[in-house]
Amino acid sequence: MRHLIIAAATILTFSGASALAQQGQVPLPGGGLKPPPPAPVKPYQQVAVTPPAPFNDPGFVAFRKQFADVVAHKDRAALAKLVVAQNFFWIQDKNLADKRKSGVDNLAKAIDLDGKDGTGWEVLASFANEPSAAEQPQQKGVMCAPADPAIDAKALEVLSQATGTDPSEWGYPSAGGVDVRATAQPNAPVIDKLGMVLVRVLSDSTQQDEARQPLALHVATPSGKTGYIETEALTPLVADEICYAKDAAGWKIAGYLGGVAQ
Repeated sequence: MRHLIIAAATILTFSGASALAQQGQVPLPGGGLKPPPPAPVKPYQQVAVTPPAPFNDPGFVAFRKQFADVVAHKDRAALAKLVVAQNFFWIQDKNLADKRKSGVDNLAKAIDLDGKDGTGWEVLASFANEPSAAEQPQQKGVMCAPADPAIDAKALEVLSQATGTDPSEWGYPSAGGVDVRATAQPNAPVIDKLGMVLVRVLSDSTQQDEARQPLALHVATPSGKTGYIETEALTPLVADEICYAKDAAGWKIAGYLGGVAQ
């Protein structure tokens, strides 16, 4: 499902200035576009979500533990041993992997592992802690994580149309009962609770200062209320995936879907 969602969310067709005006977009100097204003917040229909089940292959579980240990130590050399040496794939709209480079070098570029802010290692840590994985429809034996949740695709389409949003603006909690607070402070009053349904993430979430405001994710609940939750409490519906394959030596990191813009 995620691959279909990404395609639907990223393929945009324009025909001249009239199309730009209809989309609420304005040309900017240098050929860029000013994004349209976010859709207004209003109550929306609840769409049930069932999180993906863990992939409990014993070898895979052991591999993830090894992966987590390597990431915790930020050991680039040890990481290289966990990545396929050849045929690593990095897919955005096409395969961006450089066949002249090693698998770990391609992975590093995909997630900006060598960036000074350390976010690349944080990305790997989140994948190492992700228990779910599902086989790629186009690649037998290749498992990608996280797996898709169980969700009614038609209901998602109706929800997107009714709210004027796209799937990238939605997420789901890993468990029900998440407190939604009035402000981004952890002791703020609880104004709502999240059930196991799709939850709209508001566009200003990325502007929150996580150092001063621990609840950095700004959401709109099905009742139409807005409030704040911890970023870790919600899984995005559209997200990058890391892929694994098993050979005679065991599981290895075989590819990446998404990554830094190229």
